[in-house]
Amino acid sequence: MTTTADAEAAENGLTPLADYLSSVLRRLRALPPLDLDLTQAYGNVLAEDVVAPHSFPAFDQAAVDGYAARWEDIAGGGRGVGYVPAQSSRPGGRTVRLNVVGDLGAASWRPVRLTPGSCFSVAAGAPLPIGADVVVPVEWTDQGMAAVEIFRVPKRGYGVRRTGEEVAAGELLARSGTYVSPALVAVLAATGIGHVVVRPSPRVVIVATGDELVDVGRGSQPGQVVDANSHALTAAAAEVGALAYRVGICDDDPEGLRGLLEDQTLRADLIITTGGTGTGPGDMVRRILSRREGSRAGPVTFTDVALYPGTALGFGTVGAEEVPVVCLPGDPGAAMIGFEVLARPAINLLAGAEPVFRPSVRAHLLETVSSPAGLREFRPAHVAERRGGGYTVQPLNGGPFTLSGLAEANGLLVLGERVTAAAAGSTVDVLLLDRRR
Repeated sequence: MTTTADAEAAENGLTPLADYLSSVLRRLRALPPLDLDLTQAYGNVLAEDVVAPHSFPAFDQAAVDGYAARWEDIAGGGRGVGYVPAQSSRPGGRTVRLNVVGDLGAASWRPVRLTPGSCFSVAAGAPLPIGADVVVPVEWTDQGMAAVEIFRVPKRGYGVRRTGEEVAAGELLARSGTYVSPALVAVLAATGIGHVVVRPSPRVVIVATGDELVDVGRGSQPGQVVDANSHALTAAAAEVGALAYRVGICDDDPEGLRGLLEDQTLRADLIITTGGTGTGPGDMVRRILSRREGSRAGPVTFTDVALYPGTALGFGTVGAEEVPVVCLPGDPGAAMIGFEVLARPAINLLAGAEPVFRPSVRAHLLETVSSPAGLREFRPAHVAERRGGGYTVQPLNGGPFTLSGLAEANGLLVLGERVTAAAAGSTVDVLLLDRRR
């Protein structure tokens, strides 16, 4: 790889991305915890460790439909081995015949005891009779009702689930910071937990700004640009797990922008704006939110970051509640990359999720690429696992600004500030994107 000087970003008056992210994320705190009913906890992050109050299974039970028996009664004095025909494990090739003394279903509750030479017909989930240490599947028998013939000898313990076999009472089920998945909900419910303390899903409001913007359902034309940003970023926030609200389009009207943001602080844990972060004549967001009032600086600081695409980013707070606000560029590609590097980690931090950044891998680059000096570039790419281990990454056509490339990508190729060219065959960093396909 060809590299620039270490101080390239500073010489250009740009803030290194890592420094900028560190300064922003230090100002955020996870949302206060809530005690939620288990049915509402999915998608949130645990705010404290969870310990099992009861064992699971709660009692010895049958794991399959069949016949609960004593293993010594069917194994021929211990000579049987697992999963073999009974006649090959017993003298003379005889099958085993046991008396069926009762039926047990999942709702049975009275304790019963086995006597030598007897068994119970049991359904999966039924409590085991006292003395039973094996359940013979129905398909290994003649399915008799008063007496049953057993053709195969299972291993001792087959078809049996013992108390606490999966989870013991007092066992740590999940640590603080764990994402509440459907499977975790099942484990919590099975061990008797009805409420958990979680970090709530952040409420994220998305606002697109600009006089030129028009809503979807029409094509862009000179003087009009279809608002793709607010729709895309609402979906992106929802993908992270936020409760995302698209406000829509706000014109470049100072009072209208102030009033809109003030109103949204009543229902938002984070506000994301797009557009107006530059220094041009129409960049109203930067002009209004960074304006000094008396001796005080504005509530939002705009920083030129060593990031490509989209160097101009804003962060601060708005309203009496000091709700965090992230200001992203207006170009759709730059807005999506800005969301990935800044807004997404902010949402994860508010939610108490760890890690806050996407997972990354080192991958074998399949095509030589160039990159702007002094900027950290995030380029849409396709990453694939290599046969035998490792990854390959193919940059997608069009560079980082193309929406079609972002839509197709399952990763973002990352080229550091000091990289001006990366040769095919070199090893590079790739962020892995969520893709449900």
